[in-house]
Amino acid sequence: MTLDPIVLELFRHKFSAITEEMGIALGRTALSSYVKETQDFGTALCNLNGKFFACPTDAGITINTDVDCSAFIGAFDAFQPGDVLITNHPYLAAGVGSHLPDLNLLQPYFHDGELICFGYSFAHCADVGGAVPSSISPSFDNIFQEGLQIPPIKFFDAGKRNEVFVTLLRSNSRMPDIAMGDLQAQLSALSVGERRVAELIAQHGIADFKAAQRGMITYARDRALSIQKRIPDGSYVFWDYLDDDYRSRIPVRFRCNMTVRAGQIHLDLTGTDPQLASPYNVPTGGGRHPYFTSKMMHVLYTYAPDLPLNSGLFDNITVTVPKGCVMNPEAPAAVGIRHAGALRFADVMLGCLAQADPAIAPAASSGTVIPVVVASTDAETGKRRIAVVQSLAGGGGGTSRRDGLDGRDRSLANMRNTPSERGESDVAVRVESYTLRVDSGGAGKYRGGAGIMYSLRVLQDDIEILGRGLERFVFCPWGVNGGAAGQPSRVILNMGTASEKELGKIDILKAKVGDVLTILTPGGGGWGEPLERDVALIAADIELGIVSAEAAQRDYGVVQTDGVVDQSRTATLRAAMQLSRDKAVSSSSSAGVDPRGFDAVRQRWESVFDDSRMNRLVSALMRVPANQRSSTRARIFEDIVPGIGIGGALLLMADSFDLNAARSRLEMATATIAARFPAMSPTLPAQQVA
Repeated sequence: MTLDPIVLELFRHKFSAITEEMGIALGRTALSSYVKETQDFGTALCNLNGKFFACPTDAGITINTDVDCSAFIGAFDAFQPGDVLITNHPYLAAGVGSHLPDLNLLQPYFHDGELICFGYSFAHCADVGGAVPSSISPSFDNIFQEGLQIPPIKFFDAGKRNEVFVTLLRSNSRMPDIAMGDLQAQLSALSVGERRVAELIAQHGIADFKAAQRGMITYARDRALSIQKRIPDGSYVFWDYLDDDYRSRIPVRFRCNMTVRAGQIHLDLTGTDPQLASPYNVPTGGGRHPYFTSKMMHVLYTYAPDLPLNSGLFDNITVTVPKGCVMNPEAPAAVGIRHAGALRFADVMLGCLAQADPAIAPAASSGTVIPVVVASTDAETGKRRIAVVQSLAGGGGGTSRRDGLDGRDRSLANMRNTPSERGESDVAVRVESYTLRVDSGGAGKYRGGAGIMYSLRVLQDDIEILGRGLERFVFCPWGVNGGAAGQPSRVILNMGTASEKELGKIDILKAKVGDVLTILTPGGGGWGEPLERDVALIAADIELGIVSAEAAQRDYGVVQTDGVVDQSRTATLRAAMQLSRDKAVSSSSSAGVDPRGFDAVRQRWESVFDDSRMNRLVSALMRVPANQRSSTRARIFEDIVPGIGIGGALLLMADSFDLNAARSRLEMATATIAARFPAMSPTLPAQQVA
């Protein structure tokens, strides 16, 4: 049965309204600030195949549109009215479980005894146990350290609550009342969805309701294909890095070969590093997943903001993801900070799209989202209090039409920031500053968005501060089409005082009264030649405090005298800078990469660890048994770059470092591993240029 287009359009808006109302109910009734204020939750309507046919556009996180609940649903033999399913398991419910704090609920909806669809909700639980408050730490090396694992089970069975599960959750959580309160908010959302679906069927009939489910997905699929045909046919390869896996300072590479044929897109992640003994692994189950398709959703909505938000948008995308790589880990790999890896893969997708057409994709955004968690003990009650006081991002990448967003990075989701007053009321800290970071965005015709400077003052002894997902300290957000890289992250204790200390990545910082922690997030990369930027825009940036006068002269060739642009000196300086830059581009590497797009560390790193060598190394490592892979990889890099486990990629920046010797050691190590583990050799990707 095919619905009339006008009727289908009516269903589209009614479906969306149902999921929006579900989200509003969840957000308004939740207890934790991270759910209520930051809106780390999601709602949807799910078909019997486990795919979403309706999602909200404004309530909660939109990245979940491509979630696959089929494994979650398939864990049960039958359903009945009053059932509610729950899981947080990234391996037993692949496609929906991502890390343990995200509790996913499904409620089967019935009409006249027939199962017709599911209501879905998820929310980030404040604490599900594990070794640290909030359940997430970069030091974990397996999932058993990360908290309570919930396989697909029934939270409610025919309307009766599973009290054994409730007891288990309350016994494991450091904040059981908050955890149960947020779960109740999720149940409220599902009740809203059930009621509204019943009303919709009463108005239009069950036949039209079923046809609309199928029709919305088909409509989204066809519209998306017409937009994806804008991308030129071809094969586009890009790779990018996490600075390290926290347990060592060895960089982690993410790689994708994006093949486009008449709008059909295939993503091949062969060459991506093996899974890690740390929680940056991204559990996708090896199938199409929101962490692969989020950037394409942004492309689609750029060209067609009226698209319906459902899984059909991605039906023209297929993936190849080697089992055991960081984007498809095997149990029991830790996954708590999976968003850091997901963000870096989003940048890789941008790099592929920028190769296809620089006008389509922005430069790299800040590439880091940092939930700042504070744990303290209430002085009056003695109870432990834990709160995400802020979710920090950085600047967006510049685009072919405008500057990147300042202080906002929508690479992963549309989460909101938390009012400072809410965090201050939850735990004993005070927000000293929450401002844009000067000179942090990469220079360009359209500059990268500014990062953030965020400072917290500690008001009580024995405060613990956790910063999850800190990244881009080493490899900066890159520019496109001549744009420059953004500035890297910094974390500083007591900045500007005699006790100032550069901390870098932190796990748990134990602070005392009076300490001030400052986090400086990266700016986005610039797009286009900086010397082509309108002088008036630069003057406005200086006035706003986003760009300093010194940086304006150094990066853009704009000279001010007494606060006014000196047109004559500016023209002379820009002409000289243009001549120098033309020579730099013409003498760049044979790879043809404009050296201004990548930071100096990345350029130096890839003079040893280029794509061809890394593909061979990763191919050899993927033959190593999974339980030996991470340690084997660490030993190889330590042999190639002695001290890298402590010093990281920055060791290669020393003039005394012998690049030729490192290349030889890399070739020898790869040959040794390949000879030791000759079986099950995967097909090597062709050498490519980033």
